[in-house]
Amino acid sequence: MSVLVDHFDVFAGGLWVTFQLCLLSAIGALLLGTVAAVMRIAPVPPLRWIGTAYVTVFRNCPLTIVLFFSAFALPALGSNADFLRIPGLSSIFSRLGIDLPYFRFAIIALSLYTGAFVCEAIRSGINAVPTGQAEAARAIGLTFSQNLRLVVLPQAWKSAIVPLGSVIIAMIKNSALAGFFGVTGDLSNSGTNLTSALGEPIIPVFFGVSVGFLLMTVPLGILLDRVERRRAVAAR
Repeated sequence: MSVLVDHFDVFAGGLWVTFQLCLLSAIGALLLGTVAAVMRIAPVPPLRWIGTAYVTVFRNCPLTIVLFFSAFALPALGSNADFLRIPGLSSIFSRLGIDLPYFRFAIIALSLYTGAFVCEAIRSGINAVPTGQAEAARAIGLTFSQNLRLVVLPQAWKSAIVPLGSVIIAMIKNSALAGFFGVTGDLSNSGTNLTSALGEPIIPVFFGVSVGFLLMTVPLGILLDRVERRRAVAAR
């Protein structure tokens, strides 16, 4: 296991890049998923059709295909995902401003793919809100958007927090594929470089990669367990 000590800086750097990728993708997925969930319950049929089509496509399409199209189809269409080069955000997450755009492509792919599952988690939370709440809101004259913003969504988020956490954990594990689509320096890419370029033994290298992912997923899983236990105690 000396490879883990000798190349600790490589593993630490890969963990940091992967953490940035997962954090930005989680934010994007939560935003997309919330919008899609609202569209799926909207009173306007075209919005419902668009939301349903988005969820149907991305829930049933392998992430590998989504990453492939993001990494290779977007450049063919002339896009470098420059819209993600937000000045303030790029100063915090420097990878967003690098000319090599695969980090941004991976964020798009993970956000689109995970957003479909976030949508269904939030929609299940919306369905858990008693119908009397929405009816009472309409009775006092609240519009559809006010009803969602002030009454339904705050309660839906509480019901959906545990399923959403499970979706984010799955997204963190799925991010391992990003290294094979041009994202340099993340955990999976760093592990591959150590074995192929430097000839390090594969088992200890990928053991280190696994530890890196566990450092991100296990604390989140423990946090979700505590939230679920507290909700169970409060429901008694």
